[in-house]
Amino acid sequence: MSSIVLGVSGGIAAYKAALLLRLFTEAGHDVTVVPTESALEFVGAPTWEALSGKPVHTGVFENVPSVNHVRLGQNADLVVIAPATANTLAKATAGLADDLLTNTLLTAKCPVVLAPAMHTEMWENPATVANVETLRSRGLFVIEPAVGRLTGADTGAGRLPEPEAIFGYCLNVLEGRGRDLEGKRFVITAGGTREFLDPVRFLGNRSSGLQGYALASAAVARGAYVTLVAANVALGDPVEVSVVPVVTTAEMRAETLAAAKDADVGIMAAAPADFRPVQVSGAKIKKSEDGSAPSIELTQNPDILHELVTSRTDSKQVIVGFAAETGDATTSVLEYAKSKFARKGCDVLVVNDVGDEKVFGRTENEVTILTTDGDPVDIPRVTKSGVAHAILDQIVQRVK
Repeated sequence: MSSIVLGVSGGIAAYKAALLLRLFTEAGHDVTVVPTESALEFVGAPTWEALSGKPVHTGVFENVPSVNHVRLGQNADLVVIAPATANTLAKATAGLADDLLTNTLLTAKCPVVLAPAMHTEMWENPATVANVETLRSRGLFVIEPAVGRLTGADTGAGRLPEPEAIFGYCLNVLEGRGRDLEGKRFVITAGGTREFLDPVRFLGNRSSGLQGYALASAAVARGAYVTLVAANVALGDPVEVSVVPVVTTAEMRAETLAAAKDADVGIMAAAPADFRPVQVSGAKIKKSEDGSAPSIELTQNPDILHELVTSRTDSKQVIVGFAAETGDATTSVLEYAKSKFARKGCDVLVVNDVGDEKVFGRTENEVTILTTDGDPVDIPRVTKSGVAHAILDQIVQRVK
């Protein structure tokens, strides 16, 4: 359990912070909410107190015996401000300390995450741009805001990312690996592709995309630029990740190969369909009167992972594959995976035993990591975020 200070500054997006607070507390973290006076105009103290189970203070002269303005920052494992208004960013840059939240920022020695939310004109103002650059240069994590609906009828950059995305980002910061992938470019695939039989039916698989999305979030938190090629995934976009939606294996192949040209690392965490129908009906296939089923001829889809390996022109590019396997009476999961590793030629292969409802749709996973230059690494059952960081640890050792 981590000790988290959740700062809330005065913007309309303050209501989303209540959902973020719930995510932290349900994950077992100890959260102290520190709103500004302006934030309480949007969401009142009773809400924060009910959700956190703690009293809420805004000024340095409240709860004086505990020296809150110093202790909160000193004892925190993470400080996150969501939303962080332009005013709060400016105060943090200047080192002002005129309320409990800004005092906490000055005393915090832990990681600090700022999630800005404001109108586009304010976000793009040269003063705000300079403040963000300064804060990042000091080691603070400033999340890029989302693009979308703002207050009133306005749309543009400046929308607070969804609470689930901020939560995932913060968990990765709490992992404490720092920015060891700063500036590296990743292409990651996620989800399961679909191959249509007719306008309403398709061949597919049960991949949820959770592991690929966890990898994308973890890589961004460690400083990477990430393009996420996502097939049929019902998940919110991770913060600061460029998401490219696809449906079929052919679409995934085209987008992945294009993104891989400039990538330092490729991670094929998706589950592309191995086969597709030779013929696709333009109309819904009807049941026959005699009860017979149609005969469907299949052909094999391109092997995206193998093609990435054989087409790479930069020997320094690191390529990671995934092997979703089930064992049988004659061959174990690991034996099948080792055979696949030899065929594919990638640098790292992550082995998933997908039998007995172990993986698909679950928030936890256990894997074995095969590498070309070491013994297999067993990762016991942990969150998929934990698995993601274990995989990235292997990549850090290899990326130049």
